[in-house]
Amino acid sequence: MSSTATPEPRRTALDALHRSLGATMTDFAGWDMPLRYGSERDEHLAVRTKAGLFDLSHMGEITVTGPQAAQLLNYALVGNIASVGLGRARYTMICRADGGILDDLIVYRLADTEYMVVANASNAQVVLDALTERAAGFDAVVRDDRDAYALLAVQGPESPGILKSLTDADLDGLKYYAGLPGTVAGVPALIARTGYTGEDGFELFVSPGDAEKLWLALTEAGAQVGLIPCGLSCRDTLRLEAGMPLYGHELSTSLTPFDAGLGRVVKFEKDGDFVGRGALEAAAERAASQPPRVLVGLVAEGRRVPRAGYPVVADGQVIGEVTSGAPSPTLGKPIAMAYVDAAHSAPGTTGVGVDIRGSHEPYEVVALPFYRREK
Repeated sequence: MSSTATPEPRRTALDALHRSLGATMTDFAGWDMPLRYGSERDEHLAVRTKAGLFDLSHMGEITVTGPQAAQLLNYALVGNIASVGLGRARYTMICRADGGILDDLIVYRLADTEYMVVANASNAQVVLDALTERAAGFDAVVRDDRDAYALLAVQGPESPGILKSLTDADLDGLKYYAGLPGTVAGVPALIARTGYTGEDGFELFVSPGDAEKLWLALTEAGAQVGLIPCGLSCRDTLRLEAGMPLYGHELSTSLTPFDAGLGRVVKFEKDGDFVGRGALEAAAERAASQPPRVLVGLVAEGRRVPRAGYPVVADGQVIGEVTSGAPSPTLGKPIAMAYVDAAHSAPGTTGVGVDIRGSHEPYEVVALPFYRREK
């Protein structure tokens, strides 16, 4: 008799610390990750009004180096990576030859010929394999650096002040979607001003051996202004309110960036060919002439919460499908993102509902995002 053993989930460098804080842990993309420490709503509102501290060490870091690193990334990804300035970052995607989205990514330019690609945890191996395959013929090296980094994020309006108390790095000069090397609480770090919550915040790439020291220092520095540890559950409701797509929900291999309303990340004007160019040019033409389903926001009139996969209906017909749904702590109502037929996609469209277990619950179509922070 042989049995197929389920592989043990990977644990981050902060695993013991999360457990000591009483975190509810969950398997996410093969990692054991904190889902919540206490109240999901309290964690969500802390990020919106004060600050939250996240362990994101499950994300996939891939380093690309060499004289032709930029040319490789321009060929492998849909964005113009060669135009990314030193110390800057760019949101982009990697697509299949047929234009389907393999993953959405952030690419940091760390040095003249060194880039760090950050992939979603669920797709890190797929992205690594694709970049390695696409590197053939380029004078560049693709390196799996997932074990080289732990990743902590401080998000929320109090995050700049918290971080300033622990570093002499020029945070005021650090623009959104930029990164700089620095020292935080005595720990060498790449300090990036990015995030997935809709708030100002920072992501700190550090050696796994330094992660606990940094977490404790941030916890202490933020205690006076209400920083609390936050899990993946509130990260999901925060990104949903901010209208940010999640791979496997709003993005998939069955959709092109144009289907997802993110055609702006595809840069046809860049030099040279890139994987998926032909298919994406065709997708761009289709989207311009007869848009497919459009990604919209839905706000409930009642209290029932929509979930991914629920049909969106109008006049007794299915006109779309929910991709993400949850109660919104900020709006105080259930919200959802959904792909709907273009005829029903305009904000304010009435007569739209979500089929929740046979009951057609009324929803208002709104423009994304649901929440936008005051600058």
